Amino acid sequence: MTKKQILDLYFLDARHKLIDLAAFLDRVARAAGEEDYRLKSFRASLKTLTGKKQNKAKRVLLTFSDPTTKPIAKAAGQGATGAYHPQISQIHSDKPAKPARRKSERAVEG
Repeated sequence: MTKKQILDLYFLDARHKLIDLAAFLDRVARAAGEEDYRLKSFRASLKTLTGKKQNKAKRVLLTFSDPTTKPIAKAAGQGATGAYHPQISQIHSDKPAKPARRKSERAVEG
């Protein structure tokens, strides 16, 4: 497909999603309280989108992913939070797992 064909097919949908993200960030900015690890991961992923490197979807996904490889003894809760937070993920572990760079991360960075 050409760039024009891709734009013709997907531009309005992408534009809608971008406006929705802007509205989300506006709501968060107006709300009281401190930012947490999820918003920090979100902002880091937005920086990925504006860069020139390839594999943006994969790099955004890795921004939210748990980089550890060692299983924890017990999960901190029942539900997923959507973003990795070392202290929350390791709260019930005997020893905090050391983040390990995955082969896929090294390939994306290189």
